Amino acid sequence: MSTPVIDVHAHVLLPEVEALVAGLPGLAEAKALDARRNGPAALAVSGPMVRERIPQLTDPTVRLAAMDAQGVDVQLVSPSPSHYHYWADEDTAEKLYRLANEATAAHCRAAPGRLRGLGLVPLQHPDHLVRALDHALDQELPGVEISSHAPGRDLSDPAYEPFWSRAEETGALVFLHPFGCTLDERLDRWYLSNTVGQPVENAVALSHLIFSGVLDRHPGLTLIAPHGGGYLPTHIGRSDHAWSARSDAGAGCAHPPSSYLKRLYFDSLVHDPHVLRELVRVAGADRVLLGSDFPFDMGAEDPVGALRAARLPDHAFHAVSGGNASALLFKE
Repeated sequence: MSTPVIDVHAHVLLPEVEALVAGLPGLAEAKALDARRNGPAALAVSGPMVRERIPQLTDPTVRLAAMDAQGVDVQLVSPSPSHYHYWADEDTAEKLYRLANEATAAHCRAAPGRLRGLGLVPLQHPDHLVRALDHALDQELPGVEISSHAPGRDLSDPAYEPFWSRAEETGALVFLHPFGCTLDERLDRWYLSNTVGQPVENAVALSHLIFSGVLDRHPGLTLIAPHGGGYLPTHIGRSDHAWSARSDAGAGCAHPPSSYLKRLYFDSLVHDPHVLRELVRVAGADRVLLGSDFPFDMGAEDPVGALRAARLPDHAFHAVSGGNASALLFKE
């Protein structure tokens, strides 16, 4: 039996979540920040783009038809990062993650052999993270999706240690998908908020996990970085140099930063076959997973074709197209 083609980077829109937070204090301020970060031209394009893709984002039947057209057998579906709402108070945050986990699980139950889902956890409330992760696992979701930071906290924050421990203990997947770049208005034109912002946030968040020693303390953590891990994998030599040349850079982690790339997983969504080949070289063919960002316009309409364009050896192609993800999602 051939290995299924598995796309680990696909999104679902949950109207129930947005209905929950509608009109609450903090939502307007968060939307205003998002508007400043993206700029009016980006919002004018993004609004219609998302609206025309609502059927793919919400209707499992439409999703499955699109997957068939792409040659994708299985999707790992994560909530749209717009659902994070890290501004929410503790009571609202608990209602939100429970609703998001249950709604994502319900969406995936429409095609249990073809759809797996990820839940949400409230990064802004570290004391709730273990409970939120357990709730997602109770819904038979294999893990959760988080952003690159929460207000006032990076992923190296010691308050997150219980979460990393629980994720490692349970074997839960942690999908590190940024939403919003802290460079703010510097990226508010030409869609730099996404084209530059997302790779920056991936690189910063992964660097916090590496240099702070989180990955030393939790070597069994299963963490997936979309967008190919951003700028970090292709510029990891600079991190290695700093680690060896400066006492402040090397103080927090035990090994050269490049060695940790082989402990992480990355999706293939880098939009350049040469960059994808380099990602496979530095991380290993066993650490790269097919990703499309379905169904958004910054994704790959033909993720399998994009993988073929990298001209990887057959064993690497099959590992990336589904072998690696199958081992993560369909554990015995």
